Amino acid sequence: MTRWPDRAPLGGLAPRRRLFVLVVAAAVLAVSALVAVSVAREYAVPPKADPNQMGPVVLVPGFGGNTQALQALALRLRVIGRPAVVVTLPDGGTGDFSGQAAAIDDAVRDLIRHNGARSVDLVGYSAGGVASWLYLETGTTAPAIRRLVTLGSPLQGADIAAAGGALVPGACPRACQELAPGSALLTRLDAGPRPDIPWLSLWTDQDDVVTPPQSAALPGVHSIRLQSVCDGILINHGQIPTAGLTDGLVLRALGTRPLPVPVPGDCSKLQAEGVGRPVLTGTS
Repeated sequence: MTRWPDRAPLGGLAPRRRLFVLVVAAAVLAVSALVAVSVAREYAVPPKADPNQMGPVVLVPGFGGNTQALQALALRLRVIGRPAVVVTLPDGGTGDFSGQAAAIDDAVRDLIRHNGARSVDLVGYSAGGVASWLYLETGTTAPAIRRLVTLGSPLQGADIAAAGGALVPGACPRACQELAPGSALLTRLDAGPRPDIPWLSLWTDQDDVVTPPQSAALPGVHSIRLQSVCDGILINHGQIPTAGLTDGLVLRALGTRPLPVPVPGDCSKLQAEGVGRPVLTGTS
């Protein structure tokens, strides 16, 4: 009777070699499973932030990615016990906003992984507010965000971006194009529901970059014109993140009480909170 050769995958191997191959294969499968579990845990969607738990703060710079404008606010937050990280944006903050949103996602993920953060607050300055808005719509870690404050952000676009794109197209990079009023990005964001978290937009009527300044007053978002609190106060676009009034409002907004609704009589107190001895405000 004809004896057919063993056609099993390892049939031609000696018993010891066959055992060795099986052991190696099992080890590879075990390592692959561990890697898969680790990756799944790394990129898992975090639970929704606890509204009463104040965690670290992520600050997002504006067009051009200059982090210096936010360092003083970050330091002030650290002094009152709030870990604060200023995001370094790809392409110097001039590339498409999807890449900027991904950078915010990475920063929040690092805080969750290394700091054990269960809630994170977000502060976006200028175009960083638009990047933060997009991140809240697309980021895997977005459920961990507890509150958002935007500072002089062109949430409805900036005329300077439209003018730059029309007059000198080569001088208006991708982020500039996406900040033009009516851009595909802004239209898509505006058409969707607002993020389901407390969101405060601060702006100045003397904004010399985001024009018209009312672009920051997005319908459906709680906004405060700085001059409505301190009548006649001189704050241009570049001064927004360092003004005592701004910092006082930010500290209150990142507490646990409802978003601030200041009146003109609060002007001096808010400025003092912003520039005087740091105190933990807005807590119950």
